[in-house]
Amino acid sequence: MHLRRNFALALFAGGLLAAAGTPAGAQARLFSPAARQKAEALLKQMTLDEKIGQLNQSAGIVMPGVSTTKPDDMIAKGGVGSILWQMNVKEINRLQHIAVEKSRLHIPILFGFDVIHGYRTIFPVPLAMASSWDPSVEEQAQRLAGQDARAAGIEWTFTPMVDIARDARWGRIVEGAGEDPFLGSAMAQAQVRGFQGAKLGPDSVMVCVKHFAGYGAADGGRDYDSSYVPEELMRNVYLRPFHAAEQAGAGSFMSAYMDLNDVPASGNHWLLTDVLRKDWGFQGLVLTDAFAVKSLQTHGFAKDPEDAAYKAISAGVNMDMASLTYSQNLAQLVKEGKVSEAYIDQMVLPILEAKYDLGLFEHPYVDESKVEAMLNRPEGLALERKLAGRSMVLLRNQNRALPLSKDLKKIAIIGPMADSTRDIEGGWTVEGLFGPGGKNHPVTVLAGIRNKLGPGAQITLVAGPQPSKIYPGLVDSITGVKPTPPPTPEETANWIAKAKAAAADADVVVAVMGETPNMSGEAASRATLDLPGIQEQMLEAAVATGKPVVLVLLNGRPLDMRWASEHVPAILDAWYPGTEGGNAVADVLFGDVNPGGKLPVSWPRVAGAEPLYYNHNLTHEPEDAPEFTSRYWDMNSKPLYPFGYGLSYTTFQFANLRLSKTRMTAADTSEVSVDVTNTGPVPGDAVAQIYIHQRYGSASRPVRQLEGFKRIALQPGETKTLTFPLGRNELQFWDPQTKRWLVEPSAFDVWAGGDSTASLHADLTVTQ
Repeated sequence: MHLRRNFALALFAGGLLAAAGTPAGAQARLFSPAARQKAEALLKQMTLDEKIGQLNQSAGIVMPGVSTTKPDDMIAKGGVGSILWQMNVKEINRLQHIAVEKSRLHIPILFGFDVIHGYRTIFPVPLAMASSWDPSVEEQAQRLAGQDARAAGIEWTFTPMVDIARDARWGRIVEGAGEDPFLGSAMAQAQVRGFQGAKLGPDSVMVCVKHFAGYGAADGGRDYDSSYVPEELMRNVYLRPFHAAEQAGAGSFMSAYMDLNDVPASGNHWLLTDVLRKDWGFQGLVLTDAFAVKSLQTHGFAKDPEDAAYKAISAGVNMDMASLTYSQNLAQLVKEGKVSEAYIDQMVLPILEAKYDLGLFEHPYVDESKVEAMLNRPEGLALERKLAGRSMVLLRNQNRALPLSKDLKKIAIIGPMADSTRDIEGGWTVEGLFGPGGKNHPVTVLAGIRNKLGPGAQITLVAGPQPSKIYPGLVDSITGVKPTPPPTPEETANWIAKAKAAAADADVVVAVMGETPNMSGEAASRATLDLPGIQEQMLEAAVATGKPVVLVLLNGRPLDMRWASEHVPAILDAWYPGTEGGNAVADVLFGDVNPGGKLPVSWPRVAGAEPLYYNHNLTHEPEDAPEFTSRYWDMNSKPLYPFGYGLSYTTFQFANLRLSKTRMTAADTSEVSVDVTNTGPVPGDAVAQIYIHQRYGSASRPVRQLEGFKRIALQPGETKTLTFPLGRNELQFWDPQTKRWLVEPSAFDVWAGGDSTASLHADLTVTQ
């Protein structure tokens, strides 16, 4: 969640740098003029201690190692600006009453939490929603999630996570949009629009874009480990989704946990001030990840807590999440003259502006009588089911194994994920993990198939042992749960025999397998990508019967599918599809929904191939050269499934690729058009993708980079013509030699098709 500071003084000593990914330009006014005027007037009435209190985000609960008492006294003294980790509506109102009625200036508290993919109605995880290649999926989901959260007293969400993730071993890949900055930028902006609306207001939930920046590049895919990312890679790849979110009006950013080029993010002046505020014109506030100001000392970056507070606030951190380092040290820094009170005012101002625009001064309390009705809206479940169906990716469908017939009479369902309500929704479910729990009713895949086929079908379940995080003696760092021991050889043989017997007696086998939600997410990196536990053994036993087998994956990252990709006729990646996930899976399996999702990541064959991404540079010996087809002598180094890949129950043809200008200057724009035809028997969704490559110039450029996409619905035989712009925004890159954004004279390749291996090609020449 947190980051670091100056990259290297010699590298960045050239003055202000241009914005990342798109032309520089100040953010449109984030807060209203009225909010600014009121905030400035209020600041004049505040004491230094009250100002510092606004920079403190406190835990709203008693938590060992974090807070030993509730924050009541601090709130009454004006010492708390925000509260996190509190979702009980009555407690939220109680704490707010203390702030509004007992503190001297009656400043309301801003309540925040990680509303990642739903509040009570849980939507597909972000990686799944990105697989829709439809930004409206993200926007619709987060709009409903924001309405629910706001009704329950949460005005600030610590999402979207827009970190680029090129390594599937990294657990937090599940929270983002995958490996590509263009797709990631589109999904980031959609989430900002969903939560905040056109502008911050009384019905908005303010976003906090995280983790700024480079967190997804952690060494070895190990969560919290350092990242080493050169400036040109930061500018061209890792910063682009952050800048897109800023341009969409994001109200706040969160600094990341790790070292970035040896400087922790929460003390990173280059990131938080030079890039975010000066280059991009960001006007909102920066919050650290949990305890990150205090952790500056742990990093060996700060001498002591006072030094940590100094380095964080000097770098540009407005608010300290939960460590109390600001509360305990900023006043002394002002007294010593190290930090001016005028600078403290600058850091407090956007916090007060946000509170005014969010309507907290006028309506600080939750209407408890309306919460349950809002959270239980039936349209929320209907929307969740629809969006889950749009997010699934059909990876394999040999001999049209899918869709299944609704006339099936005997089905064997195997795998520990098949009837687990915990597993269908994925991690970061607000009420499930941190609230009262048990108020929503997730639909498992078993239940979804039963709902689809009714009482006439005979369905046999063989679950098998629930896999747990391996590594004997390891305690889960998030839940504190110790792993269950693996099954004994006798238990394993028994489960495999049961799976084989059930499969032999069935017309079709549906294997529901993957990894439990605590195996992905924060502090959940993996050294391997195998199916955990005995799942693959059960799968092999089912296939050995000769009966048709369909594999449904519930997962937060790509998994090792080498055996399944050769032996299982159909593979559907459902990711973690959410509350209505089981019904949505059944919709796809039985053909009521035609899958149209595409991979937002390159799917590796093994963990040893990571990091793996499609938009790598050309090299001395191109991997596609006839005489050199793999980087490994013992395995194909190309993805098992490429970025942008996904099958359908119909087929599509891409044809007639054309450019409105085949020669143009850097100031021009060429319109790229392509015809897409549904050549199959049923309606379906195609995702047209546009890729480019600059053949030569002042730097090596990626072999391909996505610069346009659109998902469209087509009837059988229908053709639609799609048009995409190729101009400065699409052709420019951050040049490592001149340290600026360039569109260079060069020849460009342009491709159009259904994934990153598209072959339909055209040429573009850019002149001076």
